[in-house]
This record gives sequence, structure tokens and C-alpha cells, in this order.
Amino acid sequence: MTKAGLSMIAIASLGACASTPEPRIGMAASQPQSDLGQADFSVSRATVYLLRPSDKISINVFREPDLTMDAVQIGVEGNVSLPMLGSIKAAGMTAQQLEQDVTLRLGQLGLKTPMVSVNIAEYASHLVTVEGAVNQAGVYPFQPGARLSSAIAMARGPTRTADTQQVAVFREVPGGVSVAKFDYQQVSRGQMLDPVLEPGDRVVIGTDGLSVFWQDFLRALPAFGIFANPANF
Repeated sequence: MTKAGLSMIAIASLGACASTPEPRIGMAASQPQSDLGQADFSVSRATVYLLRPSDKISINVFREPDLTMDAVQIGVEGNVSLPMLGSIKAAGMTAQQLEQDVTLRLGQLGLKTPMVSVNIAEYASHLVTVEGAVNQAGVYPFQPGARLSSAIAMARGPTRTADTQQVAVFREVPGGVSVAKFDYQQVSRGQMLDPVLEPGDRVVIGTDGLSVFWQDFLRALPAFGIFANPANF
């Protein structure tokens, strides 16, 4: 092949790197595709937050500094340990429900008209693992309501050799671990739902073997090695 022909290949490869999916105008897809294992996934954000193990909460008892805690972590068993009250259940309750429970318990111990406020200091239970063909694999904290696209963005996006049509999400369900497949190109266009993440989700982006082949091919040519260096894309 001539030098000019190889240049055209390199330019075409660069053009492919620069392309982005065309978004679909209007409402984005919101229905899961059961044939892709998406039945347990949804685009709807929860309207009520239930405390989880590992979350950190602050408990303020008005005018009772000895009973006030700025940051207490909910244990794996779902309990928190509080002055005078000992270990009490917290996971599975809203912050308001926990407020009411602590208020009742303190009143039963003889504290006159206790005023209690409970706030979430850190959603520490919300972690997602992102791996595979991403620029920075890792375990990332996220806020309730974050979506699959957020997890990929936190990992600095797919690599140049990623197969964005092959995105697997592993999720714990009552019967074990389910696996769902997503096409990130369709998600980006609004043609496939962008599901809300759940704590403990694991996202894996596959590798496009053809892209790897072309990068290896260009890298093997000294005159065009620059085109195969990901830093130059």
C-alpha cells in the first residue's frame, strides 16, 4: 500500500474517533428491554430515601450536646449506637422516621420534650464500580438518582477501543446477581433508557477488537505511529 493510502486510513481512523451519536429529539426512552435483562432497571428516581448500612447521619438533640452526634455511621447490621439509647435500628427508615423514634425513646427515658433532628451527612452506601474499556476504572461514590451515564462519565468516559454497544451492568437482586446489557450509543441518543444506579452496581464496558486491531496496525508503522497514540486523539 502506498504512503498516501496509509495516510487515508489514519485520517479515517481519526474521523471515527471524533464522531458522536446524533441525539433523538423528544422524550428519551424510558421502558426497559426485558430481552436485554433490563427488567430490574428504571429511569424513575425514588421520591423517598430509606437509610442504608454505611450511610453517615447527624443526630442533633436541641440543648443536649452530650446526646448530639455530628456524624455516625450506620453499621452493616443496620443499627446506630447513640448515647443513652445504645444500639437502635436505622436502616430501612427515613430520616424523619428515625427522628420520631429517637424522640420517643428519649422521652421514655425522662428527657422533657426532646427536640431531635436527623440529617444525612454522607450517602456512603452509594458506590458503583466501573471497569473495562474506560479511561479511569475505579469505585466511585454517587448521589441517589445518578444514572448509568453518570457512572461512565465519572470513569472519564469510554476509551478509544471501547465497544460502547456492549455495556454490562451487574446488580444484586433477591435471587443473586442479575446482568443487563445496554448500548451506550443508544443511551446517548435517547433511544434506550439511561437507568438509575443502585448501590453496589458494577458497570463493565467491553473492548472493540476491530479498534484494537487498527491501533496495533498503525502503531506498527513508524511513519504513522502518532495516529495510534491515544494521547493524540
